[in-house]
Amino acid sequence: MERRTRSGRHRRGFTLVELMVAMAVVLVVISVAVPLYQKSLVRAKESVLRQNLTSMRTVIDEYTYDKQKAPQQLDDLVKEGYLRQLPLDPIVGNNTSWKVIMEDGAATVSQSEPGIFDVKSSSEKTSLEGTPYSEW
Repeated sequence: MERRTRSGRHRRGFTLVELMVAMAVVLVVISVAVPLYQKSLVRAKESVLRQNLTSMRTVIDEYTYDKQKAPQQLDDLVKEGYLRQLPLDPIVGNNTSWKVIMEDGAATVSQSEPGIFDVKSSSEKTSLEGTPYSEW
């Protein structure tokens, strides 16, 4: 902006009020954008968790069908080539803390060796829809 001084010379620049208004607008935009960004990060983690749980449950079923017994440990799925590596639990942030649900002794495929029936997240946090991740 160009302004005239009392001496008639032109000065360039912004006034303090103009700068403060611009800063206020920027702060309002940031205060709206940050929560939306954080929520989208949580949604992305939830989506990855759902996919990883579905994948692991499918692989556990395939292993159980092929071997006629359920896997004893999640590492068995990697050792036997059903998975390259255990998927990451994105909520907890690692692949070693999955909560393993073992078969009921009476309902096992192999009565002598009950194995893994299901897998869940070990997180105690609650999802955006209100259910604990450990119940998925």
